[in-house]
Amino acid sequence: MILGGTETLTSLIHILSECLLTPVVILLVISIIIVILAFGGMINEYISRKPIKSKDLEDLIRKISFSKNVDQMKEEINHSDLLDYQKEILIRIADNYDIGPKARKALASELISAHETMFIKKTNKTDILIRVGPILGLLGTLIPLGPGLAALGTGDIATLAESLTIAFDTTVTGLTIGALSFLISKYKKQWYETELIDIETLAEAELETINKW
Repeated sequence: MILGGTETLTSLIHILSECLLTPVVILLVISIIIVILAFGGMINEYISRKPIKSKDLEDLIRKISFSKNVDQMKEEINHSDLLDYQKEILIRIADNYDIGPKARKALASELISAHETMFIKKTNKTDILIRVGPILGLLGTLIPLGPGLAALGTGDIATLAESLTIAFDTTVTGLTIGALSFLISKYKKQWYETELIDIETLAEAELETINKW
């Protein structure tokens, strides 16, 4: 009785695992498309982005620090080599020169945090695929091996070869997804972290200058 129940459960698990193969392959295809698009987007971003140089950043800090009024400060910011969103943050801080220093500092922190959250969202997909890609590849490897080994026991070499082909293809695809996702997330996070450090430094200089007026 127990043996019969075990065989039933084993057969059920076997059927479920075979049914999972198609969804796994579909998810692998969707994932590789997402990664390819993300990789293309990273290359395009790398080509189009022009981060401010260290010397230019130093000069801009001095210009901001020696600004006599808001209009002069905003003019220096607008004529700098900063990225558009960095200029927008600094301009908004300057426009609120008439509020209290604590409120102004809180506003600056909020503006920077909002863009930090946006950057996190930009790398969410690839961060997830770093782990999900290899897992899907492993599932795609193990699921066909059951029928493949069963075919080997009956001498069906054709079915075994087909199962092994699927297993190897899904493994390679899953590992590729994980590797590319890791590279995309790593480099994008480095870019964004550098940009946020720059804007935080400039915001500090801006707040200090405004507090002197």
